[in-house]
Amino acid sequence: MRILHILFKKELKQYFFSPFGWVVFAIIMLLQGLCLSSILEQYEKRPVVNNLLLDSLTNPIFTIYFLFLFPLITMKLFSEEERSGTLETLMTAPIRTWQVVLSKYFAALAFYCCLWIPLFLHVKIFSFLSSTPVPVKSGEMLGVFTILFLVGTFFVAVGCLASSLTSSQIISAIVTFGLLAFHRFLGYIPLIMGEDFSGAKIAEVFHYINRDEHIASFGQGLIDSRPFVYYISMTLFTLLITHHVVDYRRWKN
Repeated sequence: MRILHILFKKELKQYFFSPFGWVVFAIIMLLQGLCLSSILEQYEKRPVVNNLLLDSLTNPIFTIYFLFLFPLITMKLFSEEERSGTLETLMTAPIRTWQVVLSKYFAALAFYCCLWIPLFLHVKIFSFLSSTPVPVKSGEMLGVFTILFLVGTFFVAVGCLASSLTSSQIISAIVTFGLLAFHRFLGYIPLIMGEDFSGAKIAEVFHYINRDEHIASFGQGLIDSRPFVYYISMTLFTLLITHHVVDYRRWKN
């Protein structure tokens, strides 16, 4: 565990001690602010149906930047070290492959979680800047940040896998974006083909993996155990594949 902790701190410092990490942080914070601003403008024209956070997470701006977020924070994990040759040096050290994979994964996941701190602060500051209470309950807030974390665990793992497959950051980012876009498309299959296109049981599978339905449910404060099982199991499976890919490259070299 000591080696894992050392590697984790090393990887996390690369996000916060480099301009790249702060640029990503600033861009995401700006886009989060745009989402909230657009939602508040809509509240002036129509009655409030959902809470503030749920509306911001179903905003088109969020839909776009959320998919681009994961390629940005994961494309350098293995690809950059593979290109520069430092990965080969690291893998020849007395370090286990799983320690390398988990340290990079947990560092990317920690940075991803930090990106949502401004959104939490926006909600807390809301009551100080307006004369009305913030239109979101504590249970709804807990549900929103819980599902963001769950989705992030799986999507960061997908980015780790894509980065371990190539030495090109661009290719890694494209592969990550393609896999996440395909995952999102699978959730729309019942809507496109109909609920009974190949049987109700098959349609339930696509509903089970639909990210938008998970966000809508958790955003209303309805905590369901099924997304926990799905995202955690998919995360472990993806990290297992990543471990085998990195281990194969280690022994091949």
